Amino acid sequence: MQSDVSLGDLGAGIGVSLQQVQKYESGKNRVSASMLYELANCLKIPVSKFFEGLPDPETSQDAIHATKIDDRIAYISTAEGRRLIEDVLLLPARVRSRVVALVSSIVDEEMKEQSDVGR
Repeated sequence: MQSDVSLGDLGAGIGVSLQQVQKYESGKNRVSASMLYELANCLKIPVSKFFEGLPDPETSQDAIHATKIDDRIAYISTAEGRRLIEDVLLLPARVRSRVVALVSSIVDEEMKEQSDVGR
């Protein structure tokens, strides 16, 4: 949208179908480093634009944060992760927030149990 290029034009510019671009956009297919390069060239932006806002991997605290992000992305790219997100997004906003609260409560309980076992 920011580059004012349609998905069809983007696909033609990088040599893939509109459907393939949609799969990249939705996260159903991974985007390789070489494809990121092609996308940047087609959109006439620097490749670094795709990474804006991510932590600097050179600092240790940021490296830990990046690892957490990588773990999240890895989970989201699984069938289970995609199904979870797709299903949660179908819920009304108030129900979604209740689901988040429920999951947080379960995590807190599990963490407490683990710390009790470790004593």
